Amino acid sequence: MTRSLEDLMLRFDLEDASGVSLRPNYNTAPGQQIAVVHVEPGGRVLSMMRWGLIPSWAKDPAVGFRMINARSETAAEKPSFRSAFRRRRCIIPADGFYEWHKTTSGAKQPYLIGSQDQPLMALAGLWETWEDPESGDDVDSATILTTAANEFMSRIHDRMPVILPDAASEQRWLDPDSDPRALGDLLAQYPGSRLRMHAVSTDVNSTRNNRAELVEPIAAGSGGLFDGGGL
Repeated sequence: MTRSLEDLMLRFDLEDASGVSLRPNYNTAPGQQIAVVHVEPGGRVLSMMRWGLIPSWAKDPAVGFRMINARSETAAEKPSFRSAFRRRRCIIPADGFYEWHKTTSGAKQPYLIGSQDQPLMALAGLWETWEDPESGDDVDSATILTTAANEFMSRIHDRMPVILPDAASEQRWLDPDSDPRALGDLLAQYPGSRLRMHAVSTDVNSTRNNRAELVEPIAAGSGGLFDGGGL
């Protein structure tokens, strides 16, 4: 996610983003702070939250590292996510996301996937507040919902993020008055015809690397699906 605060304010019609400081992040890792759009009584706001949802009842915040994603098929019922699904739905802005494909040589080739017509995508998410029992501090955290891969994505992985396709979907997802039982249609696959993909450097395998060159297309490794450039 490399966009400016001004870009996000305009794209998501935000009322408030006070206290938020953004810098380009080309290789976001679990446990890091991410920008999250959610609704407060005054309207849509932007907050920085830890990536990896920590349920309010968790004993150890490390559980969040196992909850960077939530399966959309079960999130409404699963104890870790059901309360957030009912009351704390959010959007996680992203330029794109990485996925890895095992080549015929056995190596894993990373790809960057983005939208062809939404330069700044809206990933459906959930957020939660956990109170640190030692310090008493509140920790806000978020997870990204996933669904079965569409035909485009299934060439490299069997899952993909839930990408909200338009402004009306974003509004329904964020609206605290939306009936959670009626939101199933929003958890569908994003059309493959609207996605693009290209191979990127294996340097993204290390979170120590975080630079603009990471998103540049390269020729795929031996046995890779594509020969660079992207689709």
